[in-house]
Amino acid sequence: MRIISGTYRGLTIRTLKGDRLRPTSDQLRETLFDVLGPGVRGARFLDAYAGSGAVGLEALSRGASEVVFVEHHRTGRELIQKNLASLGIESGFEVIGSSALAALERLEGAGATFDFVFLDPPYQDIAEYHRVLRQLARSPRSGRGAPLLRPEGVVIAEHSRRTLLEETYGRLHRTRLIRHGDSQLAFFRPSKE
Repeated sequence: MRIISGTYRGLTIRTLKGDRLRPTSDQLRETLFDVLGPGVRGARFLDAYAGSGAVGLEALSRGASEVVFVEHHRTGRELIQKNLASLGIESGFEVIGSSALAALERLEGAGATFDFVFLDPPYQDIAEYHRVLRQLARSPRSGRGAPLLRPEGVVIAEHSRRTLLEETYGRLHRTRLIRHGDSQLAFFRPSKE
């Protein structure tokens, strides 16, 4: 797998092996970042269920000011660290080892805000999509300060074509759906209320 564009364009990154793992394909990453466009430069990016970190690494290559990688599995976190080191990236990132829900709570408690949140849970864990999208929609919880997603921010959920996500999760509304093979990218934005 390679970085598609930006500072680290063409450089190879390692991915996790196994039949249950499904890294975001190069073509789907290219589509994602074509849609996000120049807004990635200088942005804060959250890569949840990061796996090998391919999406967050692409964001760093394209000029994101900071990427937070969330990966529950130790082997995934180690691979993210190896990929960062192989690209020579020494700053502008954080790697969190916890579930996505726990990481969101921790980040919200710390006052973190993001321009982009990318979610890629295991395709078969449909309930996880709903839980995380609902939690993002509820942020900020009473008395907790700023929401995790900035007012002009975007949440992107990669999911199976056979998975039906809701069009609305609280204040998050789906604004676009892109199909690519068996995968889809659902784009959600917060309402202006």
